[in-house]
Amino acid sequence: MIRTLRSIYRLFGIARVFARHGALTPFEAALSNAGLAPVLLFFARIMFGREVGGMRPGERLAAALSELGPAFIKLGQVLSTRSDLLGEQVAADLAKLQDQLPAFSSFAAKSRIESELGAPLSDLFASFDDEPVSAASISQVHFAITTPELEAPDGRPVAVKVLRPGIEDAFQADIELLLWIAEIIERTQPKLRRLKPVEVVKTFAATVRIEMDLRLEAASASELRDNFEGDSSYRVPAIDWARTAKRVMTQERMTGIPMDDGPAMRAAGLDVDDVLTKAANIFFNQAFRDGYFHGDQHPGNMTVGYDGAIQVVDFGIMGRLERKTRFYLADMLLGFLERDYMRVAKMHIEAGYLPQTQSIDEFALALRSIGEPIQGRPLHEISFARMLGQLFAIAETFDMEVQPQLLLLQKNMLMAEGVSRQLNPTLNIWTLARPLIEQWMIENRGPRARIEQGIVDFLDVVERGPGVLKTVDRLVNNLADGGLKLDPEALRVINRQGSNWWLWLIIAVLTAALLFR
Repeated sequence: MIRTLRSIYRLFGIARVFARHGALTPFEAALSNAGLAPVLLFFARIMFGREVGGMRPGERLAAALSELGPAFIKLGQVLSTRSDLLGEQVAADLAKLQDQLPAFSSFAAKSRIESELGAPLSDLFASFDDEPVSAASISQVHFAITTPELEAPDGRPVAVKVLRPGIEDAFQADIELLLWIAEIIERTQPKLRRLKPVEVVKTFAATVRIEMDLRLEAASASELRDNFEGDSSYRVPAIDWARTAKRVMTQERMTGIPMDDGPAMRAAGLDVDDVLTKAANIFFNQAFRDGYFHGDQHPGNMTVGYDGAIQVVDFGIMGRLERKTRFYLADMLLGFLERDYMRVAKMHIEAGYLPQTQSIDEFALALRSIGEPIQGRPLHEISFARMLGQLFAIAETFDMEVQPQLLLLQKNMLMAEGVSRQLNPTLNIWTLARPLIEQWMIENRGPRARIEQGIVDFLDVVERGPGVLKTVDRLVNNLADGGLKLDPEALRVINRQGSNWWLWLIIAVLTAALLFR
């Protein structure tokens, strides 16, 4: 009860902010049957609402989230990946949310560093800049120089990220409120359950927890750096693990030209098209070669070194794509380019994205509406990110569940295409990465690769065979001892192996043998 009253009070304050920015409309529709929430929104509109001219709904929403503080800024950034929920324009407006807050004092930053690392600041750094170079919702960054070491007698220039004081408790309170709202929506809005609001909030909470444990962000940077070891075109900062803890992260300092500043690149003697080619290859290698990609690749996190290398910082949001998901993406894009929409529709059923209850013919027709407009157009005019966005937009019509990682990838594709067109409107980053794409397709989706993958899948089934047989044995014993009651583990395996007809055949034969012996 106390939680409910506290949440209602906080919700009223949020509604007041939304009303002041003229951003209530989408929420009134979504919460029309959600208990007291619509009442609060109604009174907030009456008392505080106003018309905001000259601004799109997404811009008004972004302004409201910015005023509400760190957790809501982060939530807006997460929602910017959900064009399937909000529409492309609102998602694009939310993607522009500036994750910037006033800096906290250098005294607080230094105190936190000393308490986290267990040593006086003078033992850790020969110099430490009081003025931060950036201040975001969760942390801020200071430049420093480490104390002299054997390998660096003059010290090393580093960037020190420090968690904002009190941020963990503040986020926890806001996440509890968001979870309360999501639970109400799931209980009262059957049509919105497909969107899994509780799961969305829990995913958001998990993302924030990772961002607030800087050891995990450091580990993400380390993994990405290892993936590109020996590749001089991509520079990921080295982590100073001796000066890194849960609330402090120290990394190699990166300085360069902002990724979207073409004139500055040219002034430095860099070939912009060459930079774009490197960026395209890096994006492709992350998503398809490694299945591990930087999830927030906007120009603020990317610079170009004076040697032309792409440099990246901020590893709080990372994405993973399983091998099968990468194959699905490659096959789907190929199917669109070849105008084989039925093949693409069947792939969605095989991958488990499209429910078997849906009409495959109608889905193929919807896919045609997405694919036909790109046919015959020059490659540099085709946006694969927008095409993916349109695919996600039809998900609701066909009760499809869209993977969050694919939405994150699509958001990054949009940003990459936007920067590419800003620097050179006649180029398409996928054209630049074409040699890599073709080689990857031959190695992974060609006839030989498919045969090899089939063998791997078969061996995987064989390897799981003994475990499956043990489960069947437990099933037989249960049938013999107590009728048709199934062991929970057996049920899980049957559900997981539902597409394996041979397993069902074994169960049917053994059941018949028991019933008719």
